[in-house]
Amino acid sequence: MADSENNGDKPNKATVGEPPELPPPSAPHDADVENPSSSSTVVISSIIDRWKREDLLMRGNLVLRASAFVFSLISFVVMASNKHGDWMNFDRYEEYRYCLAITILACLYTGMQVSIKIYQFSTGRDVISTQASGYIGFAGDQIVAYLLISATSAAASLTNRMRAGSDNLFTDASAASVSMAFFAFAALALSAVISGFKLSHQSYI
Repeated sequence: MADSENNGDKPNKATVGEPPELPPPSAPHDADVENPSSSSTVVISSIIDRWKREDLLMRGNLVLRASAFVFSLISFVVMASNKHGDWMNFDRYEEYRYCLAITILACLYTGMQVSIKIYQFSTGRDVISTQASGYIGFAGDQIVAYLLISATSAAASLTNRMRAGSDNLFTDASAASVSMAFFAFAALALSAVISGFKLSHQSYI
């Protein structure tokens, strides 16, 4: 009885209203700790991959435009020197004059683009903004490529008619000039595809 009375005299912690003891906080899981570092690694690797892709596209554009410049220059030189007297002068035919004019335009355009890219690679500075350069490159590649294929088609038709009647040095030089103009068109057409891809993935923020 005494024990029971003594026990009854001692207050119970639960009856007093003290909060029960809480279990200690559990340590964070390893996965939660590693997530920030792993996500940052993924972001960094994606940025590096994007830089590599942009650098590869820029170099591809440079190579294609340089090729178009070389082909256009050869076409221009061959056509301009294709004078052998009488009817074997290129300037007597409108199609050849048109082809010559377009190859000169292609030389000027591609030469300007190649010079700008070489300056950017050597100095690390942009002549014009990236957004403006993307629009100019995409539009310029398409316009000059369309003009080249137009001039090539006109000159090739005339050359085929001439070679059907007589095959000589004049028609051979004309065919060589037309072929170089077509190669210039192919290079610029591929460059236009790359320019369009770069423009579609360009950031405007």
